[in-house]
Amino acid sequence: MGDNKKQNKPNVPNLRFPGFSGEWETSELGKISLISKGVGISKEQRSAEGSPCILYGELYTTYTTEIIEEVCSKTDLDTNGLVKSKANDVIIPASGETAIDISTARCVINNNVLLGGDLNIIRLNNHDGKFFSYQLNGVRKIAIAKVAQGVSIVHLHGDALSHITVHYPSHLEQEKISSLLHLIDRRIATQNKVIEKYESLIKAINDSVISRLLKGRVVSFKDLYVEAGEGGTPSTSEHSYYKNGSIPFIKIDDLSGKYLTINKDFITELGVQKSSAWVVPENSIIYSNGATIGAISISTYPVCTKQGILGIVPISDVRTEYLYYFMSSSYFNKQVQRIVTEGTMKTAYLKDINLIKCPLPTIDDQDKIAYGLSSISSKLELEKQLRNKLLSTKKYLLQVLFI
Repeated sequence: MGDNKKQNKPNVPNLRFPGFSGEWETSELGKISLISKGVGISKEQRSAEGSPCILYGELYTTYTTEIIEEVCSKTDLDTNGLVKSKANDVIIPASGETAIDISTARCVINNNVLLGGDLNIIRLNNHDGKFFSYQLNGVRKIAIAKVAQGVSIVHLHGDALSHITVHYPSHLEQEKISSLLHLIDRRIATQNKVIEKYESLIKAINDSVISRLLKGRVVSFKDLYVEAGEGGTPSTSEHSYYKNGSIPFIKIDDLSGKYLTINKDFITELGVQKSSAWVVPENSIIYSNGATIGAISISTYPVCTKQGILGIVPISDVRTEYLYYFMSSSYFNKQVQRIVTEGTMKTAYLKDINLIKCPLPTIDDQDKIAYGLSSISSKLELEKQLRNKLLSTKKYLLQVLFI
């Protein structure tokens, strides 16, 4: 009997700052805060001047950190009767497209910001709003998503939020935790600016080079490759097409960098045989031509792709890296947008891409162009790796600093 006794786990996080001890308090959110809603402010009522305001959609499209330090929107509305923030308020969207999207908490650290009608406002009693915004976005995000209601439009009501269980230490420990996470957020924001500058530099140089090359030798896109085509998706109901698969199966999420070096999904030889998928050799271009059009990478190993993703094997007179930069240029993207076919899914068909006029310099010039741009791209990739490490660190801390 004694062996089956349930051991009570202490109400403490896995990682803690030195000097703090004792168990955390546990409460429903509604018992330590007042939860209310904002008052409607439409997009049409925004202006360049006037009072600062926050619209609900901005919480998961504009503000990328849990703490709102600067407010983007303003309105000339008469502020009488509208809801104004108090520094330390936590706001969560009351409606949106998905439950995960609207389960997004932000702490407003300024007074008198107008809060829109589709915002839940959590006004805490003597607690650190920044701490709770991190907790709600981290270990409590799924719990919030579960109480959201709706299908095409999802709603999150204040009453449901009030029953969300939260855990918290002393106010001083709350501030310690939120300060550390905010420092990481600021570092991530700085890293994003570094990355944006490298991306802008690469784009500017690339566009300038392609613009100059268009005055020289030009051929049709179909003359740049020996083989090209979309992939195909084996029936997901047939497990033998996927179980123990060893052939990399590329989806849009895998096209996140210049080089394709890792992927999540695999299919079997039978899956390839029973679908329109084909094996694209290494050192080929992988290009998304359906739905999200324009995502591009260079394969570093043989892969198959799903429908809506092209594999392109360059001819011997075309360097893969040169083709990558050309297909990443503003000129090529604009040409592709002109031939996009609207339908159930936007698609740029290969037969239409084939007609795009493309500059084809000598091999030596291709190598020079690729070398110059690749040297900057290498630095960009290093900066992205650093950002990923920072994001991983934040994700880890959100898991171990909270209960």
